[in-house]
Amino acid sequence: MIKRAIISGGGTGGHIFPAIAIADELKRRNPDIEILFVGAEGKMEMEKVPAAGYNIKGLPIVGFQRKLSLSNFVLPFKIVGSLLKARRIIKDFKPEVAVGVGGYASGPLLKSATMRKVPSMVQEQNSFPGKTNKILSKSVQKICVAYDGLERFFPKEKIVLTGNPTRRDMVMIDGKKEEAYKFYNFGPAKKTVLIIGGSLGARTLNESVIAKLEELKASGVQVLWQCGKLYNEKLTEELKDADLGSVKMVQFIDRMDLAYAMADVVISRAGAISVSELCLVKKPTILIPSPNVAEDHQTKNAMALVEKNAAILVNDVEAVEKMVPSVLSLLNDDQKCSELSSNIEKLGRPRATESIVDELEKLNA
Repeated sequence: MIKRAIISGGGTGGHIFPAIAIADELKRRNPDIEILFVGAEGKMEMEKVPAAGYNIKGLPIVGFQRKLSLSNFVLPFKIVGSLLKARRIIKDFKPEVAVGVGGYASGPLLKSATMRKVPSMVQEQNSFPGKTNKILSKSVQKICVAYDGLERFFPKEKIVLTGNPTRRDMVMIDGKKEEAYKFYNFGPAKKTVLIIGGSLGARTLNESVIAKLEELKASGVQVLWQCGKLYNEKLTEELKDADLGSVKMVQFIDRMDLAYAMADVVISRAGAISVSELCLVKKPTILIPSPNVAEDHQTKNAMALVEKNAAILVNDVEAVEKMVPSVLSLLNDDQKCSELSSNIEKLGRPRATESIVDELEKLNA
């Protein structure tokens, strides 16, 4: 039984919520366990993790900017400072296991953990891994993955296909439709579209809604639209005098389970955790991969579904013109909706979180 565990990573909800899911499962198995999170100072994990009931320490690490930036000149000093602080955290906390879920902080933390012989694991969420996890794969004992074929990047003997961890409360949607309609003040007689661009938001998805707002309103569908933290203030000002009809814009969806429960079709970016959740809630889905991510991994995530007729792909550059017409067309095609739901369900891994914690316990055996 694991008594002390350290979990590192963050930067976006796509890293934070899987980390919390792993922590919740560890806590479920051993209520007396001590769990410490390590994140990057100033990033959203420093707020979201304490809100979930866990302690977190921050490292001064920052990412490399692709364009010329002053922060790139101080990056080496940030890395050294983060490694020294991570080493102190490991020494003081004395974890029995360490797991990294991606994000800036996982590099220094897992590097320090493996140097002190702490059994360590990487949880790779995407079909195309980032540079940090490729480097860490040489020193960790296990690599839990969500897609086949990653032996191209990682030592084959360390790979375990588990799927991505998802929080139980986000994907348990059975029997919640009536509650969802009341919560969001929507009606059961209309079809519902859910638009999610991630916790920070997705500019293209927001622009696509604005561009076809009149078409959406005329269609009679109701829309729950998560615009994201980065865009909420600007859009609220821009739309303050607009008649949105049955389109409801929110900055962040706290009750994701209810949003999924009432959705007839979901429009989403193709982040790894979003894709994993969509496979579990079994909703007809249109994926619009972000082009602004390393190695274009969201397109690769999306294609893993599209090639199995489990989702529809709309390219980011075409979304303003095609997103809304595509979703309205899909809503009127019951057979296509049924096919997509059936096929995406086959790709779900409902025991992913449990499987990852099983592997952690094996490391500690």
